[in-house]
Amino acid sequence: MANLKTLKSRIKSVKSTQKITKAMKMVAASRLKKAKNLVESSRPYSENLNKLISNLAGDISFKDNLNERFPILTGNGSEQTYLLVVLSSDRGLCGGLNSGVVRYTKKRVNDLVSQGKSVKIICIGKKAYEQIKSVYGKKIIYHKFGIFKNQIDFKIAQEIAGDIVNRFEEKEFDICEVIFSKFKSAISQEPQSQQIIPASENIDKENSKTDKELVRDFAMPIVYEPNKEVILDSLLPKNIAIQIYNKLLENSASEQGARMAAMESATNNASKMIKNLTLVYNRTRQANITRELIDIISGANAV
Repeated sequence: MANLKTLKSRIKSVKSTQKITKAMKMVAASRLKKAKNLVESSRPYSENLNKLISNLAGDISFKDNLNERFPILTGNGSEQTYLLVVLSSDRGLCGGLNSGVVRYTKKRVNDLVSQGKSVKIICIGKKAYEQIKSVYGKKIIYHKFGIFKNQIDFKIAQEIAGDIVNRFEEKEFDICEVIFSKFKSAISQEPQSQQIIPASENIDKENSKTDKELVRDFAMPIVYEPNKEVILDSLLPKNIAIQIYNKLLENSASEQGARMAAMESATNNASKMIKNLTLVYNRTRQANITRELIDIISGANAV
């Protein structure tokens, strides 16, 4: 009977775990819907802002003071020191999301180091920091936790962007890349990186669009006041914040999608385990009953 008690206790434990995974799946699905709406609504704004800056820069790209006035756009003339901003979740139970980002980061760091580059890392999110610090602890210059526990606020993106811009102005790095999980669907998230400083890699100076083409893209005439240089000077720091905000939303949606898929898989596995344990329990119980019957019959025959 002790074996039956053990099986019964195990079945009860798995059922309790299944209730938790079901609840976590429902919570993740609810948060995923909100996160998905936010990231899908932020993508057009982010992309169109990049287009606008690209065309502004293309129009004034032949001026002699472009490199001096807009270092965020063109860089500081060096490519020696890289700053990697790594986005991950603050909580686990989201499948291989964080491990995928960590693998991507390690590969990127190793590639840069093999090229003779210096690397600095900023970790946004607890999980990547915990895995990276053991290998690249000396390269981590800043970390921030708790952002992804609640809905992403644009003020947080502004704070992170402001810190990055200040570090760039103080010449702590030359190139900044953001490593994040791009949201594709609830079951598909892909670790990617995007360079945000300098932003010139997104600008094709030879094929910049004309004002007529911009009118067609934005569906309205564009008038620049007071002038294109002043607007570009104002938009560049704001664009860094917008790009950071978009990547935070992408990562948040990816986290909820990965957690929902992981909890659904865990719930299904718990159902299979309960079924198998119940089958073993019934067989063991039947075997015990049969053995007791045999003992009773054998004793009656002996008398």
